[in-house]
Order: sequence, then C-alpha cells, then structure tokens
Amino acid sequence: MKKLVFVGAGSMAEAMISGIGASGLLPGEQIWVTNKQDTDRLKTLEQKYGIKATYDSGMLFENADAVVLAMKPKDAAAAIEEIKSNLFEGMLVISVLAGVSIEAIEAAAGKSLAVARVMPNTSAAIGKSATALAVNSHVSEAQKMLVQELFNTIGLTTIVEEYQLDAVTGLSGSGPAYIYYLVEAMEISAAEIGLEKQTAKQLIIQTLLGAAEMLTKSDKEPAQLRFEVTSPGGTTEAGISILEQHGVQTAFVSCIKEATAQSKRLGHLLGNELAAANRPL
Repeated sequence: MKKLVFVGAGSMAEAMISGIGASGLLPGEQIWVTNKQDTDRLKTLEQKYGIKATYDSGMLFENADAVVLAMKPKDAAAAIEEIKSNLFEGMLVISVLAGVSIEAIEAAAGKSLAVARVMPNTSAAIGKSATALAVNSHVSEAQKMLVQELFNTIGLTTIVEEYQLDAVTGLSGSGPAYIYYLVEAMEISAAEIGLEKQTAKQLIIQTLLGAAEMLTKSDKEPAQLRFEVTSPGGTTEAGISILEQHGVQTAFVSCIKEATAQSKRLGHLLGNELAAANRPL
C-alpha cells in the first residue's frame, strides 16, 4: 500500500492510526487524514503520529490505494458528495459508518466501488476491538486481506456477511457498554456491602479479566464454567438465584435483540437520507 486516507478524524480514526503506526504496518508519511473543519484536531494528529493532514483534495487522494470513511454517519451524505470524484474503480473504500450499507455508499458515490464495511467497537482505543467486516463483490482477495491486517492492529477481526452486521452492532458494537453497566451495578453493591471504592474496582476488574481469560483458554461452555463455580447451597448459588428471579439473562437477550433492531432501523433511515441527498432534482 502506497497511501491510506482517512476522511474523518475522530476517535475511531485515531485508534486506527495509532494501531497501524504501532504495528509498523504503514509508516506515518503514508497515512493521510482530513476532516470537515477542525484544523486543531488535524495538527494534533500530525504531531502525535507523524502523519500527513490536508484540506487539499488533490494532495489528499493522489496515489491513494484505500480511503477510510470515518466521519459521523449523519455527515456521510455531504462528505461522500464532496469526495466522490476522487473515488475510482479499484480503490478500496473502507467504511466504519455504523448503519450505512454498502449499497447506500455506492449509490451516494454514483458508481460501483470496492467497499469493505467494518464494525469495530470503542475498545479499539486500547487495541482490543472486536471487529467484524463484510465486503462486496468488487473487493479482491488481496484487498480483503489488507482490511483484515489494518483492523488486526486494533484487536480481533472476523469476516461476516453484510446482513449480519446489525447483529454484530447489537452484540459487540454496543457490547462494551453492557459490560460497563454490569460493572456499575457491581460497584454500587460493593459500596453497600462495605467495600472501599478503589479496592472494589481492582477486584471487579481482575474478576472480569480472569473470567475472560478462562473463556479464552478453556474449551468448556460458559454454562459449565458457571456450574463449576456454583456449589449447592453456596454463596454463588444464592447470588445467581436472585439474578434468575429478576430475569437478568432474559433481559440481556432482549437488550441485544433491541440494539440489533435499532441498528436496522437506523440503517434504513441513513440509507434513505443518502438516497434523498443524491436524488436528481
């Protein structure tokens, strides 16, 4: 790859730039970035990561192999309209726009493009994203491998069909927030049973890390691991019985289903907005 361009300079773009740079996959001078109007943000990224930033579209897209659409979804229509003359067949377009379909991106650009649609999560900021990607038929095997390489620098990447990305959004895209919500509840309970805040936080974090490591390294199902902790008549059984009384597992299932449904609803809305923005008068 000669040149990677980011259109949008928010937290996800920075996480990718940081991960790519730290991995050595691309040197800073081959990574370019632009945004709508925040020059201070671009200067910060230039200084921090040794990359290039410009508002000159000629310089930005010259010899670019791949373009990452990393603006806010609500700004997608205007941004794609502005850059579409610089997008050409064979260039890889990588979208991290939540809810914006490949079809909508091609329609907005007014041409067939090699598009990879990617769903990372906020843990990308520390190199621990759970990322899913889908590609259209114009993406070559080499380009698909390149997208995987790029996103492997910020975590784990898996390939799915595009129709599955709404489910990915509901499960792992929003997933960190579910875990933080659980931790909030654990912290509240810790205070109420007499544990000092910092001590409780350390115990909670280590408990989560340990459980995640067990799930990673053990070939046992989560239910089996839970049963092994749950002695008859013991403390864990007493705690789990309360969770079951309150339907916590059922609530989590409903939570993920509703987040998935909302992703689909937002996708339809954004798709309609992109179509309207590019409909001839």
